[in-house]
Amino acid sequence: MRALAEFIMRGRMQATLVVAGCAALPLLYWLGAAAGSLVLLRRGLSDALGVLILGLLPALIWWLKFDDPRALLVLLGSSGLALVLRASESWVRTLLVSVAMGLVFSVVLGAAFAPQIEKLAQDLIQVMPLFLGDAYQRLSVDEQARFASLIAPVLTGLIAALLQIVSVLSLIVGRYWQALLYNPGGFGREFRAIRIPLGLAMLLLALMLLGPNLGAQMAMLTPLCSVPLVFAGLALIHGLVAQRRLAGFWLVGLYVTLLLFMQLIYPLLVVLAIVDSLIDFRGRHVSKDTDNANGEG
Repeated sequence: MRALAEFIMRGRMQATLVVAGCAALPLLYWLGAAAGSLVLLRRGLSDALGVLILGLLPALIWWLKFDDPRALLVLLGSSGLALVLRASESWVRTLLVSVAMGLVFSVVLGAAFAPQIEKLAQDLIQVMPLFLGDAYQRLSVDEQARFASLIAPVLTGLIAALLQIVSVLSLIVGRYWQALLYNPGGFGREFRAIRIPLGLAMLLLALMLLGPNLGAQMAMLTPLCSVPLVFAGLALIHGLVAQRRLAGFWLVGLYVTLLLFMQLIYPLLVVLAIVDSLIDFRGRHVSKDTDNANGEG
């Protein structure tokens, strides 16, 4: 990973080659987004603009020719988040901005792929009685209709939230590369210190729970607002493992379990982040210095 980061930072041509080359490959677009984030974080928008524009071209072709917007949205999303992180040096603010970015993704996906999403929603409605059984049959006709009206917005929100997560992960890789080259160890300290303040955590929780009651289209807020809390929950576990000097096996186990039991571990991370906002498990042991991963002081 260090060799790739050094190659990216060697010059504009090398950075363009990685960003555009990865954006042209369907399974590596996130790596191109990470490379673009690294250039933005280190050099700023003026130096990175040409690299990003050339990187957007193959991503745009994927959308226009193959109806696949992932590369374009993730590249734009991670770049926007990189600008926020560079300006604010705050992961909390960056994660909160990712919710707004997810909303933009939802609007774009809803406008561009409405027929496909609606067809998938109708297919789910058809099989819903089989999955829910008697619980679905006990719902009134109005409740069943309202439940059905929420499926398409929730699907849109889930797809947007997935792209939101990939955008944040690409930014994390870019920030890690930046620390690896210019401030070894800085990213780990920075990430482990992420903790969402109580008021903001309660706001995210309220939007998650009340979003569906604000209108069918607002149901997409539930998955989008969960993303900052999930990353805060991961940061909490990383911080506790580092504080107690536990073996890295615990973190490996965490991510393996997350992949295998996503539907269980994901909400658990949300709950942990909210509880941490109330209690602050890491307490005063977390450094309050302004040390960051950019290597520029």
